[in-house]
Amino acid sequence: MSGVDRPVYQQPAQPVEARVVDLMSRMTLDEKLAQIGCFWSRDLLVNGAFDPALAAEKIPHGIGQITRIGGATALLPEESAAVLNAFQRFLVEQTRLGIPAIIHEESCGGYLARGATCFPQALGQAATWDPAVVEQMAYEIRRQLLAVGARQALAPVLDVIRDPRWGRSEETYGEDPYLIGQIGSAYVRGLQTGDLADGVAATGKHFAGYGASEGGLNWAPSHIPERELREIYAAPFETAIKEAGLATVMNGYHELDGIPCGASRGLLGDLLRGEIGFEGAVVADYFTVENLLSYHHVAADQTEAARLALEAGIDIELPASVCYGEPLRQGLADGRIDPGLVDTAVANILRLKFRLGLFEKPYADPAAVAQAFETAEQRALARRVAAESIVLLKNEGDLLPLRKDFGSIAVIGPHADSPRLLQGDYHYPAHLETMQAEGPESAVPTPEHPFRGDLSELYPPMVTILAGIRAAVSAGTAVRYAQGCDVTDPSTDGFEAAVEAARQSDVAVVVVGARSGLTHQSTDGEAVDRATLDLPGVQQQLVEAVAATGTPVVVVLVNGRPLALPWIAEHIPAVLETWIPGEEGGSAVADVLFGELNPAGRLPVSMPRGVGQVPLYYNHKPSGGRSHWYGDYVDMSVRPLYPFGHGLSYTTFAYSDLQIAPRQPQAHDLVRISVVVTNTGPRAGDEVVQLYVRDTVASVTRPVQQLVGFKRLHLQPGERRTLTFHLAVSQLGFFDARMRYVVEPGAVVVMVGASCADIRQTGCFEIEGPVSEVGDHKVYTTPVEVS
Repeated sequence: MSGVDRPVYQQPAQPVEARVVDLMSRMTLDEKLAQIGCFWSRDLLVNGAFDPALAAEKIPHGIGQITRIGGATALLPEESAAVLNAFQRFLVEQTRLGIPAIIHEESCGGYLARGATCFPQALGQAATWDPAVVEQMAYEIRRQLLAVGARQALAPVLDVIRDPRWGRSEETYGEDPYLIGQIGSAYVRGLQTGDLADGVAATGKHFAGYGASEGGLNWAPSHIPERELREIYAAPFETAIKEAGLATVMNGYHELDGIPCGASRGLLGDLLRGEIGFEGAVVADYFTVENLLSYHHVAADQTEAARLALEAGIDIELPASVCYGEPLRQGLADGRIDPGLVDTAVANILRLKFRLGLFEKPYADPAAVAQAFETAEQRALARRVAAESIVLLKNEGDLLPLRKDFGSIAVIGPHADSPRLLQGDYHYPAHLETMQAEGPESAVPTPEHPFRGDLSELYPPMVTILAGIRAAVSAGTAVRYAQGCDVTDPSTDGFEAAVEAARQSDVAVVVVGARSGLTHQSTDGEAVDRATLDLPGVQQQLVEAVAATGTPVVVVLVNGRPLALPWIAEHIPAVLETWIPGEEGGSAVADVLFGELNPAGRLPVSMPRGVGQVPLYYNHKPSGGRSHWYGDYVDMSVRPLYPFGHGLSYTTFAYSDLQIAPRQPQAHDLVRISVVVTNTGPRAGDEVVQLYVRDTVASVTRPVQQLVGFKRLHLQPGERRTLTFHLAVSQLGFFDARMRYVVEPGAVVVMVGASCADIRQTGCFEIEGPVSEVGDHKVYTTPVEVS
């Protein structure tokens, strides 16, 4: 059949909308329902191979999406690509209309699959304060996903986290909507590229306010007023949609004011599609639709759950068709569900498939997989991202960087030589453990890998911190290792060996933290919420015992949420926060410990003194952040242990010559804010210059500080550069008492510094003119010029 004789939907040159209309005009109800449904990949596999007879039985009319070939199996990338091709070949050749499926995967800290690069977890990515490196990382994740044929990634997480008791804190980009929006948009650009036909559809999640739950508990209600919902929790999504063209959005599991997000027309319809203008597909977080019945109890049966979700605007049910299958069909037959709702959802899914070019390129190229996985360049990038994420919290007496030629170094702690503890809840090993816990019947793709016993053979090649240190020190340096204790085991039997190793060494590096995952053995991760923010187990006692020897101690933290560690902050001279650094974490930590790289990571969260402070965040309102009238708690300071944006360096930087012009801008003007930054120390290094503002008087309360720009730049000793922030006045808009997004006249204080608490230069400008509704003039990013 020639190109002109083919149906319109099969002609690439036709407009997307024309192709959608043509294809939908040809579809039966069965075929439409298939497109808004999903199927687990592993349920169509027999002994690790695609079974066409099983597919003909289970998905005879096609399917909208296939859930995680790589993430739900132990298949190698080449095998995964071959299985995907078998899936697609069946759909393209054996179903009536030949509609390919979107295969989705997880990619929070890299493509979640065997053999993929294990990059740092998301909170570490945010700690780089470097959108460019995050975009580069996402581009490499895209390469690996494309190589196996996956065309949607369930990332980035754009939740705002202000209560680190929540186990999923590590998957987020921190507490500030501007930082999250910038890092998240960079991730989306890297994954999707300029043309979605060459990219992978990103999924912003979880809309909205999921991380603000009662007690930091997963799936618990969030209590968020309408203004705060828009200005804080929806803002990163809006930035990623407007600045990076975010293709899909996923709902949160929680409820807002009695309405589950998965059933909220006000949230997914009025706010997301109406106010923000999102035009992509909305995908259900796993089990969302059925949870309207079994968890939230707002639906009497699965048919009603399907109706509520469709009315809210959820276009496809993941990870499998439970309510959008036969229960939805019954609702259509008996008139309980409007067929137009199905047509709207189907059109959104087909539109995404056409934008992805899926009809033209449904297959992966297994022969090309080797060039896309675990290349030297990808490992170097993983090392760079990990190194850029490391935050030097404290360096008393310039203990760091360490000399490479010490006579002996003690390396102590449960995280020092553990590949597993350098990986997070959305890295592949955590999901292997979950599948192992579920039992082989539900998860075994191949008889060779039944998910029993030691799973380490399926890990990516990992560099532990002990290995990184051993590779970095001189040949004459003795490295003494002692585990000391486990993460959660109360046993102190290993303390004696750890103390002895420290006594015999010139310095002790104690590596402690959390165990991220999805099982009961974990201390961080999804559904692993904590009532305390201390080091788990007896790790604090281990640090104290080592410190009591008198040997200088460096504490290296490996964790996915900000912990409350006042004793360590007070008594340990040097502390590094490494988050969850991934496969090159050991090399990156050694690079910083020994001064090969100058640390410049900055906190994307405030670190509390105690769990009683949470929620804790820098951009609170004037009446927040203190107790009237004394200020502090009676038993603790209200100030964070380490503030948002904090991070030290092995060199020093001076800020000078703040210039602001114009001084009397109008609502739609740009204000140029320039400052000179000079490296005044002995080493080359990066500085993260942060721009904050404060609206001094407004018709509704405004934050005491608001991040509106930042720039990470590299300076040689003695080098000075001028940074000019081009701040749009419209970025200072807010929702007034009538819920109009406006800019009001008045004075704005400008603060430039190295953290929210380390302000080096201050100034002000005065917005003139009437109260102005921003409308289409809204700006989301402050460009920074370096000269």
